[in-house]
Order: sequence, then C-alpha cells, then structure tokens
Amino acid sequence: MKQISILLITLLMVSTPFQAQEVAQDDYSRAISFMYDNYNNKTAFNLYTNVNWFKDGSGLWFIDHSKDKKTYKTVSFKNHNVVDLFNHEKLGRALSKLNDKLVESNNLSVSNIERLKEGNLDLSFEGKNYTLNLKSYGLQIKQEEKKEERNEFESKSPDGKWIAYSENYNLFIKSTENNQEYQLSFDGKKDYEYATYYGWFDIMEGENAERPKHFSTNWSEDSKWITTNIIDFRNAEKMYLLDHSIDSLYKSKLLSYYRGSPGDTTMVHVTPAFFNVETKKEVKTNLPTGTHVNSVSIEWMKKSGILLAEYSERGYKKEVLKLVDLNSGSEKTLIEETSETNIDNFWFRKFDDKQKVIFLSERSGWRQLYIIDLKTNKTKPITLGNYYINAIEYTNEDKEEIYFLASGKDARMNPYHQQLYRVDFDGEVTLLTPENTHHIVNFTKDGKHFADNFSAINIPTKTVLRDSKNGNILAELTEADVSEVESKGWQSPEVFELIGKDGKTTIYGAIWKPTNFDPNKSYPIIDATYTGPHTQVFPKSFDRSFSNQSLAELGFIVIGVDGLGTSGRSKEFHDHSYKNMENNLEDHVLAIKHLAKKHAWVNVEKVGIFGHSAGGYDTGRAMLGFPDFYKVGVASSGDHDFRMEKAWWPEMYQGWPIDDTYEKVSNITNAKNLKGKLLLVHGGIDDNVNPSATFKLAEALVNADKEFDLLILPSQRHGYVGKTRTYFIKKRWNYFIEHLLETKPIWDFKWE
Repeated sequence: MKQISILLITLLMVSTPFQAQEVAQDDYSRAISFMYDNYNNKTAFNLYTNVNWFKDGSGLWFIDHSKDKKTYKTVSFKNHNVVDLFNHEKLGRALSKLNDKLVESNNLSVSNIERLKEGNLDLSFEGKNYTLNLKSYGLQIKQEEKKEERNEFESKSPDGKWIAYSENYNLFIKSTENNQEYQLSFDGKKDYEYATYYGWFDIMEGENAERPKHFSTNWSEDSKWITTNIIDFRNAEKMYLLDHSIDSLYKSKLLSYYRGSPGDTTMVHVTPAFFNVETKKEVKTNLPTGTHVNSVSIEWMKKSGILLAEYSERGYKKEVLKLVDLNSGSEKTLIEETSETNIDNFWFRKFDDKQKVIFLSERSGWRQLYIIDLKTNKTKPITLGNYYINAIEYTNEDKEEIYFLASGKDARMNPYHQQLYRVDFDGEVTLLTPENTHHIVNFTKDGKHFADNFSAINIPTKTVLRDSKNGNILAELTEADVSEVESKGWQSPEVFELIGKDGKTTIYGAIWKPTNFDPNKSYPIIDATYTGPHTQVFPKSFDRSFSNQSLAELGFIVIGVDGLGTSGRSKEFHDHSYKNMENNLEDHVLAIKHLAKKHAWVNVEKVGIFGHSAGGYDTGRAMLGFPDFYKVGVASSGDHDFRMEKAWWPEMYQGWPIDDTYEKVSNITNAKNLKGKLLLVHGGIDDNVNPSATFKLAEALVNADKEFDLLILPSQRHGYVGKTRTYFIKKRWNYFIEHLLETKPIWDFKWE
C-alpha cells in the first residue's frame, strides 16, 4: 500500500503542470516596462502617430519616435515628401543657449508649431513662444498679440451691436452704440435663473455654499434673436462628499454638487427661452422643460428666427428633432425616433444651404445614415446594410459628400474593425481605406487630405497621408517598431472567438500572455472587464496590444472580451444588456470556459477579475453573481447600485421608471453571496461615481459577515493620478499575486 501511495503521488506530480509560486523583482520590472508611460521612449515606438495640420493649409508635422531619438518631420501638400521639419542639433544648441541649460537635440519637446509665410516656424518650448529662423537658427521670443479682454459673463452679438449679460438672475442686453440697456426677462430669481447653465462638476464647498457663477447665451447668426436657458434649482437635490485630503485642515471639508439619481424628480430643470432683439420681448414655444440629463439643445439656422431643437424624453425611448419658426410660432417635427429599449448616441448635422439634415438611426436594426429634406419633410436612407456606422468624420455640403467610419460592412473583416467610406446624398458608397485592419482617421479642415493610423491587434501600425478623393496613399509617415520587446519574447495578443450566450452570435476577445510564457505551466486567468454597455474592450488597434501586458508579466493570462449587450454591433446585440445588466458577464464565463477547454495552460479553477467604474460594478457582480466561478476581484470606483448613480447612465441602460430590476441587479442587495477575495477601491472625492455606493456595499458585506478589503484614496476623483495611481496599480497587482497566484508579493520594488 505504501508503494502504491508513493506511485500515485509521483504520477500526480508528473501530470499536474508546474505552477510557479514565486514572483521576483525581475517580474515587476518587466511589468513596469510595459506601462503606457514607457511607450515612445523605452519599449515600443509609433504605436499611434498624432498628425498636426498647419493652420495655413500647407501641410503637416509629426514626430517619428525611435529608441535613440525622436525626429520632428513634415510633409508639404505640394510634393508629399517626408523631410525633417528642422535641424535638430541646431535647434537644440539654440534652445540650450537661450535657456542656459543643456537641451538634448535627440529628445526635443516643442509644440504649437506653425509655418510662417517667410518659411520660418513659430513654436513653444517650456511655456515660452518663439519664432525660429530656419536659415540662421536664431530664436526670437514671440511678442504676444494683445487679445481683446473677454468678460466671461458677457456675450457680444455677431454684428457687434449688442452685449448680453445677466443681472439679478435675469437676461439683459446693452447697445454698444449708446450703452442703452434693456431687460429681456423679468421673473428670474435665485435658484430660478436666466442666462446661466448647469455645470456637471460644479462643486460647492461648505454648508449652504454658493454655486459657481456661470453665464450662457446663444445668438442667432444675424444677431436678431438670442436664446438662453432658465435653470431651476429650487427643488434639486445634491450629492455630497467629504474631502479628508487637505493637509492644512483637521476637519473634513464638505463638498456638494447638484446631481440627480435614477427616478428622481428632485433634479435641476432646464427650460429654453427665446427673445426677439428688435422687440425686446420673449417668444414662447411648446418646447419642453427637461432635466439636466435631457434638456433641449438648440442650433440656429441661417434664416432669421428659424432653429432646430433636439431633445430626448426621460428614459431615452423617444428622441425628437423639431424645426421651430419663432417668427410665426410654428413647430414642425422632423424626427420622432422611438424604441422599446433605448436610443443611444443620437446624432444629427444640418446642411443649411441645401435645406437638409442628416442623422444616424438604428431604426433598421443597424446604425445607418438618413437624410431629411426640410422643404418636403421627407426622410430617406442614405446607407442601407447590416453594419454599424461609428462616426461621421467629415461632410462637404457643396459636393453633397459625407465621410463616415463603419464596422462590419465587409463580412470578411472582424466586426470591430472600422474603415472609412464616402457616400453622396444619393447613397453611392465608396471605400477609401481598403486594408483589412482598423482605421483611425483625422481630416484636414478643407477635407482634401486625411491621416490614417491603420493596424490590428497583431498588425503593427502604419500611419499615412491619404487623398480623400480616392483614398490613395500620398506619403508614408511612420511604422510601429516593437523590435525591442519582441527580442524579449513579447508576442501580440491572440484573438479568439466563440458563440455567445444566445447560441448564434459570434463574440470576440483577446488573450495576453507573459513574455516568459511556458505552455507546460498552468496559469490563473484574469478578466479585464468593462461591459459598458456604451463601449467595447476588444483591442481593435495595435496601440492596445500592450494594455494588459503588465499584469500578464506577473504570471497571469489576461483576457478582454465583448459579450452580447455591448456597443458597436446590431441593435439586437446591444439590447441584450437592457434592463439586464446583471447578466452581462455570462458571455465572459463562457469565454473563459471555452479557453480552458482549448488550452491546458488556462486554470479555470483560478479566475480573477478587475474593472473600473462600470467595470467596478462588473467586478462586484462577478464576485456576487458568479461566486463559484470568480475567486478574486478588484473593483475600483464601481457604481455598485444604479439607484445611487447619476441619472442618465442607468436610465439609459437599466430603464426608467425605476422598477424591481434595480434591486435585482444591485451588488449591495447581493452582498450575502460573496465567497472569494474582494478588494473595493474608491476615490474619496469622486464626483462622477459618488463613493456612497462603495461604502454602502462595504456595510452590507459587514452585515453579512463577509471578509473583504477596502481601500479609500482620499484625494482622488474618478480617475487616479500621480503617486496614487502608482499605489493603486501596485495594490491591484499584489492582490492578485497574493490571492490568485497564492504567493508572497513584493511591495518595495523599483518603479521606473
């Protein structure tokens, strides 16, 4: 029996993949080397190139990064040749002499570069503006032009004849010719105020503090009309914060801000108001009073007194665009878009001269482009198809051309990769970027050229200048260089796909492995989550190749996956998350199980998860809704109960009015389910996702007698910055090392 036992133990040791139990300083060093801060100076270069257009329309400039230097280069639209923008050594010497310190020519940091008529350059260096003579390399400090002092609490009419301002919460105008003043509104008072606006991040300090002062009006192009809003704070409730981070204070500072939660009626209300400058009278309309999350947006037309008014009804199931004639008092509904779920990312643009409006709609089940003829009030589609238009990048009203980025139009491509197309008003579509990659474009002001950063997660970025007529490449600007990291074993993340929870739709994700990956070992797997549902995590472009590499270097497999319910695909795909946010992670569980079946090196018994904001909610939900699957989670700045969130986001995706689904999806009401290790993190003065829900979840976990960890970062808002950001990253890394890798982490390692 003793011999049999020894044999069984031996066989077990042989058949079980070796699991590393130690993390060394070298592992942390590799992890840090893949941090974003090291791109373009140590590890990887030209992952994305920012192209800057000269204001005079003559060409562009950009920076070409390499291991030893960065080179400023330029392209002229006359010949499309790529040349150095200036002599780097001469400019370095000139800057060194002028600033009395060594300025390295191979690492210059200049900005705000503009080409002058004489062929010289204007540029900025360390906060000072210079003119550079490209023949002598003399630098002259640029004399700043005296700008007309602008009073932020006044607004001058386009013709310069009137100045609008507010006094005692009412709107006034004053003639610039004789200083005659006219009061336009008369019922304004404190907390019912004309000519101001609601500021999303208006922080008030202390008890009964005053709201920051604002002024806002919108003149018509002909200066004959003026519109503003009435902002009604009378019944609005606030959210509160306590700032414990001020060294000189020994009592916490009370902070507050106006912000409605889902279902609230006690919100800031916004009413549009219109005034005839000639008669000095208000002109009433039938436009509604909205809240600060669904107020009316106004765009003036060229014809006097005519405007477009756009607004959504509470709950985002109806979007309305009206043509309003203040002269006659008529209002014509151009668009009344409705949905059984929600209308997300509504967009329109007016073509005044053509008397047309284009807009994006999902009425067909896919986000497509439509056009309205304002003369006939008829709407027709410009594009048709089972693909998703992500954005309109440029429009040419005279030529009746629209340039748009779309994903999924070519069925042979990954549905998250976008290409640029041009379409005319008759619907003739032309592809301008044929490469089977993801394209990020940037147009010149005149629309004749565009820069294109094209890549995929496993195809290095190329940045080129293209002709917008046909998409032809006019100049090759940069190429990504990852030879440094490839020499150390780095490989681009692996794309995977599987059928989602509906049993029919293909979903996509990516896997990050450590550079010292050993297929004979077993690795814990971590889900880098953000189910949105207003965005995606699938890494479309090459600059995202390194986004989760740091964590992988510490001995993990990391994945990012977009399941059903996220954005950028069909309306049916997106609607899986509507009023169903609790189930957004079902596809993540399927994906991890799929990978575990496919790869022996994925340890499905050791699954972790982390996420920020909505990803923080996901992490809490994973640990409480799937407690037997997810074992370790780090939830940062999570909106753990949507009833405590800002109104627009949950009302868009979880629905309005508030119903019992809010209780069902809450992490707080599910706290009793926790089994694994959970770290809750929140910024103490987060005025985007208020920390109250994290505190309430912590209280619920205490009441449920569940062991957990809590980290409050007193000085931080929604995004963590500076030393605190470094501290948080170290804490998150080590939490997974200790509880998922089950080995002792190192705290004091060199961060460089």
